[in-house]
Amino acid sequence: MAYDKFTVLTSTAVPLPIENVDTDQIIPARFLKATERKGFGDNLFRDWRYNNDNSPKQDFVLNNPIYTGKILVGGTNFGSGSSREHAAWAIYDYGFRCVVSSFFADIFKGNAINVGILPVQVSEAFLDQIFKAIEADPATSITIDLAAQTIKLEATGAIESFAINGYKKHNLMNGFDDIDYLQAMKADIKAFAAVHGI
Repeated sequence: MAYDKFTVLTSTAVPLPIENVDTDQIIPARFLKATERKGFGDNLFRDWRYNNDNSPKQDFVLNNPIYTGKILVGGTNFGSGSSREHAAWAIYDYGFRCVVSSFFADIFKGNAINVGILPVQVSEAFLDQIFKAIEADPATSITIDLAAQTIKLEATGAIESFAINGYKKHNLMNGFDDIDYLQAMKADIKAFAAVHGI
């Protein structure tokens, strides 16, 4: 498997109510030299997380211990800017398995799914409910059911559906990347080839 299977996730969430978060803010360009997916989480939101002397900025949400969880809740237009897939690697490597926003940049959305992160696009109204619920209680839980394609605020019972491509949904639920998907069909491909003399 390329990554952990995603079926149902119930977790607390980390709020980042900032609009137009771009990929250079997610992972600055100077950290893109590595070619493997390891270690990028250390520099997730690097310039927002740390001062020039590498001391943590106390007012940034990832440095606040009251906010934890596998869900990152961002403002609208999350993942804009360059197409670097390292941004998705950094989010996954840090420990997030889902990003919630009212709008995602298309390339970031695709990159996220390809590394095992579920981007859940919700309405502006529902996003506002999520931010308010986390502000009222940082320990509030959110449940994301990929099979049902729903996101639920456990504190209030509010629920909303989200859309996802069927092929990408299948891959996420099985922990597949595109190569894993083809490998899983290997027997069928060989049988087809034998029948058709390929």
